Amino acid sequence: MSSTVAKALSLLDFFSESEPEIGLSELARRSGVDKATVHRMLVVMCDYGLLEKRGDARLYRLGAGVLRLARVRETAFPVSSVFQHSLDSLSAALGETAHASLVSGRALATIGVSESNRGSRVSLVAGEILPLHSTASGLVVLAFARPDFVDRALSEALLAKTSRTITDSSILKARLQEVRLTGYAEADQTNEDDVYGIAVPVFDTDGTPAGAVAVAVPAHRMTSDLRRQTIAALFGEAEKLNYGIGGRPSAEFRAAAARFAQS
Repeated sequence: MSSTVAKALSLLDFFSESEPEIGLSELARRSGVDKATVHRMLVVMCDYGLLEKRGDARLYRLGAGVLRLARVRETAFPVSSVFQHSLDSLSAALGETAHASLVSGRALATIGVSESNRGSRVSLVAGEILPLHSTASGLVVLAFARPDFVDRALSEALLAKTSRTITDSSILKARLQEVRLTGYAEADQTNEDDVYGIAVPVFDTDGTPAGAVAVAVPAHRMTSDLRRQTIAALFGEAEKLNYGIGGRPSAEFRAAAARFAQS
């Protein structure tokens, strides 16, 4: 019985923003379950509002029951609160500004900030848009994103934000390979003068980056000790965030985090 329930619920994972409607045959093919069994599962999930069939198109999509459950989840465990708690913990532990951002088109939108209480600090505001190519948050998202997303993001003219900004897409792609190995990205004054950023990705339910959590430090204050403390703290908070929002870190990221912990 539990195996049947698991197989039925696993069908929901095939639906996404890029593919909100899927037919019976395609669901059977992807799941590896015969069509008759998949059809019975779909009928039950439609009865409970988890799925619905769109007219005569023979296509299924997520039902209103999923929306109801999502609202209950957000009420019980709001994503914004989860992020803010991690940001406050990072800022308190490191004495520096922490911020989180989510993918928004071909950029990142800042959803939370916890500023350092020092006189000399990096300041951001919620809603601030961050470029992908010049920020630590953007680079770590690109490093773990799908190739087509990376190609689209780097196909546009890349603005030099400072004299250190890399605007050559081939050089950036080589840099992304390094980031995938380490699990974190660093940006030393490539987006703003005298700002040193370090970021790790936060993942969506499909294993792609939903965004990033980062720490921004005045570059003149960055030391090797602070750098290592920051990376360790970010890996720790990323694990909590991914658990809290239901994210599924990629195998590459998990391996990178494990290597850092053992170093």
